Amino acid sequence: MIGRIVCALGLLACAASSIGAPYPVPPRAERGKANAACRPGEPGPAIRVKVTGIKDGEGSLRLDLYPANDTEFLAPDKELIAAGRPFRRIERKPLVAGTATLCIRAPEPGHYALSVLHDRDGDGKFAFLRDGVGFSRNPRLRRAKPKASSVAIKIGPGIGETQIVMNYRRGLGFGPVPVP
Repeated sequence: MIGRIVCALGLLACAASSIGAPYPVPPRAERGKANAACRPGEPGPAIRVKVTGIKDGEGSLRLDLYPANDTEFLAPDKELIAAGRPFRRIERKPLVAGTATLCIRAPEPGHYALSVLHDRDGDGKFAFLRDGVGFSRNPRLRRAKPKASSVAIKIGPGIGETQIVMNYRRGLGFGPVPVP
C-alpha cells in the first residue's frame, strides 16, 4: 500500500526505478572499446575488415560497429551505450597509406553496419573537407549518410571477412582516391 502511494506521488521516480537505470557510459576515449578488438585465436563472432584506398599516413583509422537500422546507424556513441545497444570501436595508430586490416568483435551473431573514419586531423569527428570515410558493402556516397539497409552485413558465429574502400572529398562529392 505504501509503495502505491509513493508511486502515485512520485510517478517519474517510480517509473525510473521499475525500468532500471541506463547503462553507464565510459569516458569518450574508452567508448565502445571494451571487448571490441579481436583476440589471438578469436573464435568469433567477429569480422576482419580489409580497408583499402587509405590516402596517407596522417591521423588514425577508426572502425565502428553499429546496429543495422536507420535510427541507430551512426547515432552518437554515448546514446547507444547508455541505451545498452550494440556498439563497438577500434582504432589504429600509426597509419600507413594504402591498406590496413582491422578485426572487430560483434556482441552476438546478427546484422550490423560498419563505418570506417580516416580521422586525418585527429579531432575524433568527421571533417567533410579533410577526412575519409567508408562503409560496409561500399555504397556510393552522396551528401547524406547511407541507409542502414545499404550497408548492413551479416556477422555469423565465426570470423567473417569484408573489404571497405575509403572515400575522400573529390570536387563536390566523395569517391575513392585515384590510383596514379
